[in-house]
Amino acid sequence: MSSSPFDRRPAFLITMDTEGDNIWSAPREITTRNARFLPRFQTLCEKYKLKPTWLTNWEMVQCPVDCEFAADALRRGQCEIGMHLHAWNNPPIEPLTDDDYHYLPYLIEYPQRLIREKVRVVTNAVSELFGRPMRSHRAGRWGFNSVYARTLAEAGYVVDCSVTPHTSWRNSPGNPAGSGGPDFRGYPEHAYFMDLDVPRRAGTSRLLQLPVTILPSRMPRAMEPLRDALSKSRLARGAFKVVFGTTRWLRPDSHNRATLLSVLRDCMAQGRDYVEFMLHSSELMPGGSPHLADEASIERLYEDMEALFEAAAQRCVGLTLDEYHARFTSAAAPRA
Repeated sequence: MSSSPFDRRPAFLITMDTEGDNIWSAPREITTRNARFLPRFQTLCEKYKLKPTWLTNWEMVQCPVDCEFAADALRRGQCEIGMHLHAWNNPPIEPLTDDDYHYLPYLIEYPQRLIREKVRVVTNAVSELFGRPMRSHRAGRWGFNSVYARTLAEAGYVVDCSVTPHTSWRNSPGNPAGSGGPDFRGYPEHAYFMDLDVPRRAGTSRLLQLPVTILPSRMPRAMEPLRDALSKSRLARGAFKVVFGTTRWLRPDSHNRATLLSVLRDCMAQGRDYVEFMLHSSELMPGGSPHLADEASIERLYEDMEALFEAAAQRCVGLTLDEYHARFTSAAAPRA
């Protein structure tokens, strides 16, 4: 199977937030034991001629095990290395709250000078380590806005994949004095060059947005304010889920093989140009996340991913984010 970026089959994009162990628990000391579990996933991808984009953050740049593994896959042309950023432990360190390691603030909550400097520091570190410029990115905790978009464009990035359609992070706080994360409801589901001032809108920049593949629930948009107002009630959340269902991500959790396959099938039926799978590197390790606690859950996860990748390989071509950017740009040029 060819993996040329100019193969016109739908692209299967694999994005991996490559970060420390179980960040959901807000650890004081960030460890990187999950790096030893990454080669198995890379091998699975290569089995089906798929290419992961490893979106690498600060602590993983400092991890020799991850660096050696990633450099080998990159040298063989079997992956892309991009950038991922967690603001609270990415230099320069200037506290935003009285306990950033507890609150895990979004990068977009920091002053603009720190946003730019943190992006510069990790970009340079990853680029120097792997000997090539960084071109693809995802924001930590999905925290994204126009300042961040412009900062990425200025730093030379050409792809961002921080948008999660049909999803609001307003109820996921960072800085307790802030307003929570971004609201991506109403953003496009498809690839588009961004308006750097209004990221939900297509524009003329070189920064291509590749939203994560998330299919909507059956809830009418008019019902969303009521759902948000009642979001703290477990009973209300359960009722909305029963009546309207939930959003469907192309993200495995060891219990959702049918959902993964249905998302792929529905996206192909819709004629989408790409689907985008996402996961965190620590979810490949037993105990590396809240919901994958033991070896049995990891084995179920791999069984589900194998089923998905096998189905995808029959319909799609595996591309990195940068390869998809090349294909998208070439297709857009004649129209322009």
